[in-house]
Amino acid sequence: MTKRDDRRAAALEELQRHEVLMLDEHFDFGNGFHGSVYLNPHQLFRHPSTIWRLAQDLLDVVPASIIERAEVVAGPVTGGALLAHTVAGLLDGRRDLRRPPTSFAPFQVVDGRVTLSDFYRTIIAGTAVLLTDDVRNTGQTLACCAALVREAGGEVLATCQIYDRMEAMTDAGAPNVALAEYRAPANYPVGECPLCASGVPLTRF
Repeated sequence: MTKRDDRRAAALEELQRHEVLMLDEHFDFGNGFHGSVYLNPHQLFRHPSTIWRLAQDLLDVVPASIIERAEVVAGPVTGGALLAHTVAGLLDGRRDLRRPPTSFAPFQVVDGRVTLSDFYRTIIAGTAVLLTDDVRNTGQTLACCAALVREAGGEVLATCQIYDRMEAMTDAGAPNVALAEYRAPANYPVGECPLCASGVPLTRF
């Protein structure tokens, strides 16, 4: 097992210990689907020290060639943006102080669509961008973000996240790196949920 594999295994254990990665329960995802695995962003970002530590670990598994080239770190609200802001700061702590500081760019969701403001489009233009999110589900959000970066004239170096459910159906057109991976069981439309049929109560928090 490599050092990166060790780091990923330790991160998966830590996510479960801190009840960030919640397994074998009954969750309503709010999008018409239910399932038994959930990444709880409230626990993930509850203590800044937790996300700071996990972001450090995430950078340890991202290839050095990507770390070296990244000029902007961008992510979608809320989890991805908070992670991106942390990662941008940590990158500067790892690199030569004479380098220009790493920029941060958040995406917004307006009327259900991922968008990028004109201000941040200007920041991204002509730069190498690392995209972050707290979790990758279908991959659609990261793919939308990647398209916006390219439309703004930026280069997408890679996408990365704390936790990958390993069920992505949409490719962002760049390498993807996850700190922790866990192949989640299938999600079910609300009307077809076997957990509901079995009388398993929804997890509340």
